[in-house]
Amino acid sequence: MNRADQIKNIALDTLSVEADTIITLKNHIDEDFINSVEQIYKTKGKLVVTGIGKSAIIGMKIVATLNSTGTVATFMHAADAIHGDLGMLHKDDLILCISKSGNSPEIKSLIPHLLDQGAALIGMTADPSSFLGKKATYILKTPIKKEACPNNLAPTSSTTAQLAMGDALAMALLSLNEFDRQDFARFHPGGQLGKELRLTVGDMILQNTKPEVEINTPIREVIHEISDKRLGATAVIQNNKVLGIITDGDIRRMLEKYDSINPILASEIMIKNPIFVPRTMLAKSALQTLKEKNINHLIVCDENEDYLGIVNLLDFIKEGLSR
Repeated sequence: MNRADQIKNIALDTLSVEADTIITLKNHIDEDFINSVEQIYKTKGKLVVTGIGKSAIIGMKIVATLNSTGTVATFMHAADAIHGDLGMLHKDDLILCISKSGNSPEIKSLIPHLLDQGAALIGMTADPSSFLGKKATYILKTPIKKEACPNNLAPTSSTTAQLAMGDALAMALLSLNEFDRQDFARFHPGGQLGKELRLTVGDMILQNTKPEVEINTPIREVIHEISDKRLGATAVIQNNKVLGIITDGDIRRMLEKYDSINPILASEIMIKNPIFVPRTMLAKSALQTLKEKNINHLIVCDENEDYLGIVNLLDFIKEGLSR
């Protein structure tokens, strides 16, 4: 077997083992899982997630997912907990302790102190008969047949199971919290996701010029307006109401048609009744309109259909959006 085939086979075997592990988890969405979700949902405090080693890293990811989907959570490293971090616990808090074996020395040392704090304990472990399994009120079971590691040592299948169970927990809580797209937008204002959920065409035109001509504007002035405003088009307006649009494509077609352009006015080559959108339209939806209509420009108006500006395809590309 050559090296390329060997690499491919190892990767495929890894994914197969981990996929089988996740499928097996379906058998463990049980009464304890349901009760865990209910307890987290009803708690007056926060969910404190703890673990050691790779389980701690998975715990931090679970905390991040919970916080971004409407459930207040924080991470407490098991090794740091007994050196002062127990102070973050409140009597109304819940504990989610993650450990593959459930018998790690740090976990066995920590659990009595957690119980002394009076917080309810949810365990996530592959071994319900472990120390953690016996001490927890509820158990999220994450059993595995084997790690994807050929030595059955490196945490692979086990951490995949923990992460998947954490996602199942978070999505169940998201549903109970009735966490919708608007909530998601409030928690994700930055980056690509924030733009898709919050950016409007009204926001986009703030950085643009406002090309406009009137119906009797000579074509040479129209060309100058399009060139000067650098949006590839201009609105044709009257009393701040949009009557039409002229794009650089319309200009090229006009030059091919007429030998002399001096007598031509804006009204003669404009596209009447152009598509315009309200300034409150999400940029993502506006981009979809460009795609459906096979156009490159949209006119933006306010609630009274007064002209506000133009957005073009390049504006969406600059924002990291693409059709």
